[in-house]
Amino acid sequence: MLTTPPLSLYVHLPWCVRKCPYCDFNSHAGKGALPFDAYVDALVADLDADLPLAWGRVVHSVFFGGGTPSLFPPEAIDRFLQQASARLRFAPDVEITLETNPGTVEHGPFPGYRAAGVNRLSFGVQSFDDGCLQRLGRIHSSGDAERAVKAAQDAGLDNLNIDLMYALPGQALAMALEDVERALALAPTHLSHYQLTLEPNTVFAARPPQGLPDEDGAWDMQEACQARLAEAGFAQYEISAYARPGRQCAHNLNYWRFGDYLGIGAGAHGKLTLGADQQVLRRWKVKHPTEYLAKAGTAAAIGGDEVLTPQRLPFDFMLNALRLNEGVPAALFEARTGLPLAAIADRLADARARGWLEPDPAWLRPTELGRRFANDVIGLFLD
Repeated sequence: MLTTPPLSLYVHLPWCVRKCPYCDFNSHAGKGALPFDAYVDALVADLDADLPLAWGRVVHSVFFGGGTPSLFPPEAIDRFLQQASARLRFAPDVEITLETNPGTVEHGPFPGYRAAGVNRLSFGVQSFDDGCLQRLGRIHSSGDAERAVKAAQDAGLDNLNIDLMYALPGQALAMALEDVERALALAPTHLSHYQLTLEPNTVFAARPPQGLPDEDGAWDMQEACQARLAEAGFAQYEISAYARPGRQCAHNLNYWRFGDYLGIGAGAHGKLTLGADQQVLRRWKVKHPTEYLAKAGTAAAIGGDEVLTPQRLPFDFMLNALRLNEGVPAALFEARTGLPLAAIADRLADARARGWLEPDPAWLRPTELGRRFANDVIGLFLD
């Protein structure tokens, strides 16, 4: 039986100081003074327009993504959260994450973010090697990153993620391991560790950087860093996510378990389970900040709506669920999609025969081989 999933709130803050050459997110280099107040007003209007999709539901997590959300002063974050919590029921233990760039956060804002309700920070460090940072087009140094993390901890924010990338231009295995060591020395509770990929429509895709490690070199980095993180007490619970016990990212877990989320802000995507027949709706907003500011709160701000068909649902579900090392209970497939597990029985059998899924019929859990060939596994469920 299909059941209404938990609800999260994603808030997109689209500006950054400079667009990184590898970035394919909806981010825009800020020019002059940014319209913080006007953008918060637009976010609230956007939320008001989407509220009928989520009446009476409890919000379990809030995530400010970007762009660079730490460009926004604590006062703007506080005003939005006050407005949002007046319209939606926040769970008593709601997780509120703010993405931060070490190059845009002075020491002062952290107590303000904490006072506003932020209780988790995600630092986009990427590397602690200054040469790698320069080649990635980052605006911060390794020293900036270390000072920013320590300043957040001094402000009483102890639930911290550090983003690291590997297989960087000019990076050797020892350098990737050194990045992990320097991250561990800062005592975060969570690490995101993912390979640099050349995404379409980015500067790096058009002009690939020199000195990229080959596929075998990248795999060696992943395995060695994964082993070091395990030794340090970080369990890998998702393809690129590692956490100390009890410190997994609740917001991202809701995505991977095919939960619901309101998406507000320029280019934000949402996914909601609606109505008596519990249709799954994907909705996204117009991407450009100027257009979004002009249209937020009106139907014209909706970039598109898509009701997922029964043929599409298995792929969308597996695209998320099979990112988790532990997978999900098989019963969650019907609970989130409304489809019987029999609808994908042949494809599950194929995946198990290839050694990509564990044989336990009560769980949808990738094997180690399945995690390595995740795209191939998920592709089995694409009609």
